[in-house]
Amino acid sequence: MTRGAPIFAIGALAALTLLGGSAFPPPTPTDEPTPGQPTAAPLLVSYDSCAEALAGLRAAAGASVGPWGFGDGWRTGLDLAAVPKGAAGARAVPQAAPEHSTTNVHEAGADEPDLVKTDGRRIVTVTGGALRVVDPATRRETGRLDLADALPELRWGEQTTLLLHGDRALVLAQVGRGREPVDRAMPAAGIPRLILVDLAGAPRVLGTYQMDGSLLDARQTGSTARVVVRTRPRIQFPYERRGTEAARTAANRAVIAEAGVDAWLPAYEWTAGTQRHVGRVGCDRLSRPPAWSGTSMLTVLSFDLTGDRLGDGDPVSVAADASTVYGTGTGLWLAGERAVDRPGPPRGRWLPGRQVTEIHQFDTGSPGRPRYVAAGTVPGTLVNQYALSEWQGHLRVATTTEEPRGDRPTSESAVHVLRRDGNTLVRAGAVTGLGPGERIFSVRFLGATAYVVTFRQTDPLYALDLTDPSAPRVTGELKITGYSAYLHPLPDGRLLGVGQEADRRGRVQGLQVSLFDVRDPARPTRLDQWHVPGAYSALEHDTHAFLHHPRTGLVALPVGEDVRLLRVSGTDIGEVGTVTHPGEAGPVLRSLLVGDVLWTVSSTGLRATDPATARSLGWLPVT
Repeated sequence: MTRGAPIFAIGALAALTLLGGSAFPPPTPTDEPTPGQPTAAPLLVSYDSCAEALAGLRAAAGASVGPWGFGDGWRTGLDLAAVPKGAAGARAVPQAAPEHSTTNVHEAGADEPDLVKTDGRRIVTVTGGALRVVDPATRRETGRLDLADALPELRWGEQTTLLLHGDRALVLAQVGRGREPVDRAMPAAGIPRLILVDLAGAPRVLGTYQMDGSLLDARQTGSTARVVVRTRPRIQFPYERRGTEAARTAANRAVIAEAGVDAWLPAYEWTAGTQRHVGRVGCDRLSRPPAWSGTSMLTVLSFDLTGDRLGDGDPVSVAADASTVYGTGTGLWLAGERAVDRPGPPRGRWLPGRQVTEIHQFDTGSPGRPRYVAAGTVPGTLVNQYALSEWQGHLRVATTTEEPRGDRPTSESAVHVLRRDGNTLVRAGAVTGLGPGERIFSVRFLGATAYVVTFRQTDPLYALDLTDPSAPRVTGELKITGYSAYLHPLPDGRLLGVGQEADRRGRVQGLQVSLFDVRDPARPTRLDQWHVPGAYSALEHDTHAFLHHPRTGLVALPVGEDVRLLRVSGTDIGEVGTVTHPGEAGPVLRSLLVGDVLWTVSSTGLRATDPATARSLGWLPVT
């Protein structure tokens, strides 16, 4: 950034400032909320007028701004997600589709987007800037759409994902700076773009949608896709080298005081054929939690995929920030971490560095616009969306809390059980003190049971009983070397863990797959281990790369540039073989099953393989 030039307010959310309602102190390890105590002030505010909204946004942003604009208190992220099933508008499937796999998702009934989808009759991919349709029966490409026609600003390597519904595909992309923002006052740092594609014949674009900001995530339930977009205020701050920090802060607050409400309200554009429509989220669609900063906005868009256009997305916005989206068939939770100060000795001096996770809950049980229903906070940070789980009306949240103490910060993990009390998420119970000095690497909630892996030098696998939300408890623990970054449930009380082996000092030694017996919650045991020294699997950070077929025990796992096929029984892990792609194809990204054929996908093509032997049945290059 050139000094002396203006900068834009695109920094992350700083410490929240309460406007109205009661105080909102972050919990600390020595002052956590007791069961039934609110984890946040019990007030969600919607606005009756733009004047009221503007006054609140200016005040909150002014309290949050510093000498260099807005701070970096929030972790950001880009995830993507899913789309529905259809009725009218999407053509009927003429016959039953062959047995096929689906995307490896967190919750049934809440699909997530991926770079490949199949309905058994066709395989649809979005790689290398194009959407391709493959007939798995004939193993031929039957359709292709160059996404550059609809997204001329799409750059090679920029991620696009896909949602499939009947004869409709929804492509989701975060494109680069080449596209002019909907609002020209918005810095062109990338724009979320959605493309609705008709697959009934040759693939063709039916319509598009774009909103200034960043594409955070989405979930699909029934015929409704919920897409979450994160936006920043469109405010240009002066960048003054001279003067004190107090003077620079005062100058920034003066800029905020002059900003109009349009600086905060997200702008959008949608097309249907040759028609183009523009709009902005209305003040009557904006809410805020009890504590907020005015430095970020989350917008939930709802699209009915049974029609021939996307429409305006029926937007609902909340003045908050998030980096993680978790969804079920009836709810959507947006969670984000922020740093908070805490009072400490001597003389009440404030110590920096504690993290809390704020959670915003939406009711998506009915089609159309979701309802913002509750907010709350827990101490610590999430590892990913698998650290969240709703079960029988309670939200379970697994977090790691770090306390700065000199050169050696201390850490421990916990599982919190929250329930709704009006508009507030309150704590029903908690298990604390997991893995002292370690942090969470993976979590899996399965009904009333939770499995938590923490790691620093060894890998404790904790089993927790959450049957009584007010009294959750640890039932068993298994200590082994290494860690599991992903946990997957298997039939008959088995659990598969994928991660890294490590020595006794915690130094990683390469990929390991562990088969656990968790039938006895008091004594989890490891039945078998598969280890590849020096290797790494993309599954550690990309859970969509995992494939498991319960009937045959097949597991397809990315290892380096290839896919390794394993056969997992009730007691052991066996290796079937390796699937490779020719030439410099780059890593094999995905695996899926259609009938008795395994398909693998890379940026340069698709390979058909016999999953029982790893023998190649054919190669379909990208054209």
